[in-house]
Amino acid sequence: MLTEALEALAAAGGTAVVQAAGTDLWATFRERVAKLLGRGHPRQTEVTLEQLDQAAATLEVIGGGSGNEMDAERVRSRVEVSWQTRFTDLLEGLGPGEREEAAKGLRELVTLAQKQAQGGVSATGGAMAVGGDVAIHAEGSSVAAAVIHGGVRIGNPPEPGADQR
Repeated sequence: MLTEALEALAAAGGTAVVQAAGTDLWATFRERVAKLLGRGHPRQTEVTLEQLDQAAATLEVIGGGSGNEMDAERVRSRVEVSWQTRFTDLLEGLGPGEREEAAKGLRELVTLAQKQAQGGVSATGGAMAVGGDVAIHAEGSSVAAAVIHGGVRIGNPPEPGADQR
């Protein structure tokens, strides 16, 4: 039997899988989950990767916005509970030392997914998105910018009528 804290961690792990699926984080996240659950067994790691991919594909289908929102929520909940169960089974099957190491890895995964969910940024159309600080500097007669749309001209403005010469 797991402690309440470890049960909560397993539940948070299930939520993290749902949060991470379909994000830029997914490739890294799925590899780390597979490594955690695979416990050094290549076949188990491979099976876990396949199951994670299936979960992500399922979530992608419902994430498209077509269909009933209640059905989508049920699917998300089922995926979440499924992975919670996997994490619970893992933690229950380990001795105290291994359990703490696995719990540490699971905490890191949960934190990773939460950061993505809370502070994930994205940009389209030639824009720049930043999830932290940015410093852009120009010195002398130079230009510095994250994104420039259109041309840039350095120097004094042309004299009136200069283009007509």
